[in-house]
Amino acid sequence: MAINFDKALGLHEEALQLRSKRAEILANNIANAETPNFQARDVDFHATLAGEMSVNTPLTLSKTDAGHQTGLINPDFAAELMYRTPMQPAVDGNTVDIQEEMARYTENSLGFQTSFDLLNRKFKGLVTAIKGE
Repeated sequence: MAINFDKALGLHEEALQLRSKRAEILANNIANAETPNFQARDVDFHATLAGEMSVNTPLTLSKTDAGHQTGLINPDFAAELMYRTPMQPAVDGNTVDIQEEMARYTENSLGFQTSFDLLNRKFKGLVTAIKGE
């Protein structure tokens, strides 16, 4: 009997990929907190994951240069990135609120850890089932 990993692991694999990419976006915002005219960006994690699950296709990145690494995000993902509206805009045009970015990064990290733990438990359950313990 073959094991269907897509059914066995559920949406946790896609959730980890999306949370990883969101962490990159939020880290980029934090790194550019002092850059004049930098516009903070984010993605609606739940809407993106729901969209990916509805089409049930793997996430892929487009390579526009030979030096780019192969990634796991759909080229249309960039269109889903939203500019954040700041609570209090800076004089230099920067829209990064460092406390808000840190809070979102922490929330995303906790979600990543939760999905990782659930995925890890599913793998342990599969190993137990295969061994017949």
